[in-house]
Amino acid sequence: MTGIEQLKEIRTQKGLTQQQLADQTGITLRTIQRIEKGEVKPSLHSLNAISRELEVDFGVVDAIEPKKPNEINIQIKITDMNQLFNDLKMLFKNNWKILLVIVLVIFFLTNYDAIKAGFIDGWNNK
Repeated sequence: MTGIEQLKEIRTQKGLTQQQLADQTGITLRTIQRIEKGEVKPSLHSLNAISRELEVDFGVVDAIEPKKPNEINIQIKITDMNQLFNDLKMLFKNNWKILLVIVLVIFFLTNYDAIKAGFIDGWNNK
């Protein structure tokens, strides 16, 4: 049995719901749910708060392997990527004129000297 399963079992034995545990620990309900589903590794702060509230020895909770402070855990599902692409399509579809103006302004600002030199050369018939 993993540390996550042990925490969930202890929580249910104590008659606590996920919402009650979240309220008592100060951790969001969604975080509690994601920890119990194994979607995220809990931080040391979360582990301490949960183990303190459930009155569990930290050694039992230690099996979960908390994430390191500089560790980033990114999981992107295909459906999330599809939603992102759909959102970007709608953004471009609905705001293409504004985006075009922004791109042109950036282009002109970054190439101002070359554009200015071209106009001056053309004006002076070089």
